[in-house]
Amino acid sequence: MTSARRDRHEEWMRRALTVAAGAAATDAADVPVGAVLLDAAGTELAVGHNERELTGDPTGHAEIVAMRRAAAALGTWRLEGCTLVVTLEPCTMCAGALVLARVSTLVFGAWEPKTGAVGSLWDVVRDRRLTHRPEVYGGVLATEAADLLRGFFRLR
Repeated sequence: MTSARRDRHEEWMRRALTVAAGAAATDAADVPVGAVLLDAAGTELAVGHNERELTGDPTGHAEIVAMRRAAAALGTWRLEGCTLVVTLEPCTMCAGALVLARVSTLVFGAWEPKTGAVGSLWDVVRDRRLTHRPEVYGGVLATEAADLLRGFFRLR
């Protein structure tokens, strides 16, 4: 990966970490995961954070929330050319959704060995049987992302 790409991914991840931390400050019940969805030019289309507890919606993961908002803003569910940046490795639901939405690039922070579906437990997004496979960059600012989660669970 080029240094310019790494710098861009880190900048976007810092934004996702800010979304996660902001949500944690106002909603202590949901796990602090943040997501940012950007268009092909790198312009922010939408953000999301975990809202399962807040909304009582089992699909209220940060990635799903951000993709729903971006799709509404664009007027289409097809998120081709878009980049999804999330502070935690997506689960199977979120990995499947981003593949079906045709997200072009996924950037994530901390690895999730218990439920991760982008290499840790499964690798949904790179399954060759699927018609769409996004480009993936994992472990971006992983320490910072993991620290945010550890802090949350330490209080539990």
